[in-house]
Amino acid sequence: MSVTLSDTPVLETDRLILRAPQAGDMEPGMAFLMDDRARFMGGPQSRFQAWRTMGHLTGHWVMRGYGLFIYCDKASGTPLGAVGPFFPEGWVEPEFGWSAWTSATEGKGLVAEAAAAARRWAYDTQGWTTAVSYIDRDNARSIALAKRLGAVLDDQAAYPDLPGWEGTLVFRHPGPEDLA
Repeated sequence: MSVTLSDTPVLETDRLILRAPQAGDMEPGMAFLMDDRARFMGGPQSRFQAWRTMGHLTGHWVMRGYGLFIYCDKASGTPLGAVGPFFPEGWVEPEFGWSAWTSATEGKGLVAEAAAAARRWAYDTQGWTTAVSYIDRDNARSIALAKRLGAVLDDQAAYPDLPGWEGTLVFRHPGPEDLA
């Protein structure tokens, strides 16, 4: 059985389709969350925790009217990761987040392509005027991507008061007027 959330947009870039989470995304998403690749996002998680995390991503669309998109290869439809606007309870301010579910996705500009499209969508349709990315200080690839997207380290910004988040870096994204 496959359930599709209503009123969720589908974005398209040169190489990608960005859409809301679907049932078929559970296994690849959970495989990522249970792997060491998710170490900068509180992983690796147990299968139970990974299932809950994927459910949280899906539920965010219902609760907020937006959420992380699953970005997929346009040619094959293969889900590659999650990207987009995120603002769950307990966050200090809206975030743009991203993940690449396998190493095969890295180094091709796919995450940057997806993140730029999702950020533009959030600014254009959700009225966001600013956003941050919360990044583990040891996550060099994510820091490099934030900088590639024009985000700058914001030493004055707060991060969620959660266990294990001490020392989290906060990168501030350029506002919509700066992206025009």
